[in-house]
Amino acid sequence: MPTSVDRFPRLLLGFVGFALLLSGVAPYDRATWWMEVAPVLIVAPLLVATHRRFPLTTLLQVLIAAHALVLIVGGAWTYARVPFGFWLQDVLALDRNPYDRIGHFMQGLVPAIAAREILLRRRVVQGRGWLFFLVSCVCLAISAAYELIEWRAAVALGQGADAFLATQGDPWDTQSDMAMALVGALCGQILLGGWHDRQLARVGGGFGGRLGRLR
Repeated sequence: MPTSVDRFPRLLLGFVGFALLLSGVAPYDRATWWMEVAPVLIVAPLLVATHRRFPLTTLLQVLIAAHALVLIVGGAWTYARVPFGFWLQDVLALDRNPYDRIGHFMQGLVPAIAAREILLRRRVVQGRGWLFFLVSCVCLAISAAYELIEWRAAVALGQGADAFLATQGDPWDTQSDMAMALVGALCGQILLGGWHDRQLARVGGGFGGRLGRLR
């Protein structure tokens, strides 16, 4: 019989799966929907396949689910047309829909916690300073790789990639996206690092677990 520990990731998976199916019924642009939800379709099976061997902390599971929902919503409406983004645009008096910035913030925050978890549990890093530096570098590398994918999509699809790129006429969109990912990575480590360490301690990782207090 599945325990509460097993039920929680199943509940998250079911919720994200339902949102994914709902978003795919009538998205604004079908091709954009496929491109935006592709990370969810790739990562979800990998997490299911590795759950028994490498169960993730509850914090990371929730963050991954939240990131998936951000991608799914962006895929359903396209980032430049998400209603919540228009609301933020009005409230903050911005000249563009900022929903894509939320997506890139999450693109830094969630990989930061994931990288922390892998590096600490696999005993790759022996110090807080090096951990912070390496996690930040990993997140920037992921962001840069995603921008390269967007570039190739733009070349391959021409004007059809506009909804996927969501530049909204901003000539510095690529740099802004990477900056938001870096901000997300820094915020994740600074604001959630202690909470993450306490959860890692329960599975034998982190700065307070069986790995010992790292220097």
